[in-house]
Amino acid sequence: MFLGIEIGGTKLQLGLGLGDGRLLRQWRGTVDVAAGGEGIRRRIVNAVPEFLAQADMKAAQLHGIGIGFGGPVDDATQSTIKSHQIEGWDAIPFAAWLTEQFGLPAVLGNDADVAGLAEATFGAGRGLSPVFYITLGSGLGGGLIVNQQIFRGCGRGAAEIGHLRMPYGGSRVPLEDLASGWGIEKLARAAGLNWSGKEVGERAAAGDPAANAILAEAWVHLAEAICQVIALICPRRIVIGGGASLVGEKLLFEPLRALVAKRVFRPFAGLTDIVPAALGEEVVVHGALALARQRFEK
Repeated sequence: MFLGIEIGGTKLQLGLGLGDGRLLRQWRGTVDVAAGGEGIRRRIVNAVPEFLAQADMKAAQLHGIGIGFGGPVDDATQSTIKSHQIEGWDAIPFAAWLTEQFGLPAVLGNDADVAGLAEATFGAGRGLSPVFYITLGSGLGGGLIVNQQIFRGCGRGAAEIGHLRMPYGGSRVPLEDLASGWGIEKLARAAGLNWSGKEVGERAAAGDPAANAILAEAWVHLAEAICQVIALICPRRIVIGGGASLVGEKLLFEPLRALVAKRVFRPFAGLTDIVPAALGEEVVVHGALALARQRFEK
């Protein structure tokens, strides 16, 4: 049995499982952004013992902890590098800290990477390789999975699609600033509308022309980035998850596929499917458990 932890920009999740695509128990809490990384670590110290007690388990019964962290991580030191959303995560040796707190070995991964691992192993990319995962949430991240293994480049990450620089307003900005939940909110403000990313999606679903125009602009930028991914990697499947992806087929996937089909490198046209994720809001926890299983099962 393993413990999986997700640390996101807006939520904290815990899960128990065997790393086989099933959650035996789950807990979800919100993140206090103002409390920073230190506040989240305090929350974990309090939440994990309560969570295990409710499951009638002791830490000694677990084989390890897997973490999906919302930011870049260093494989060699098992440290967080930073969070682009929450202060207080610069150069924190987080796996060692968890081991000190709970007496269990821990393995640290980026949240998009472990989500991609889960989708490639148990979800919408099952049986396929390579699989490129994109998370459209409060931020925007990516993960490349080859033969059910996370591709990590030189050990500090790879596949960071959210940090591709896109032309916008006479300069270049990260894709995350244009197509994530927070990016969609920025596009709304630029249009003179004080709407959250979630509200844009709700208004678009109700047929609001201004909201639909904002989403259309965001998806143009996302499609351009996906075409760059296809040109470089040509994955068999691109799986898109995260809260912003829940606007669904009509508002996201159908227009996005059409935009990509028009722009994609022609020799690679038709080789990459673009599909919604299958594992819902627990995908990072599933991936954290799978990562722990890969590392500690023996």
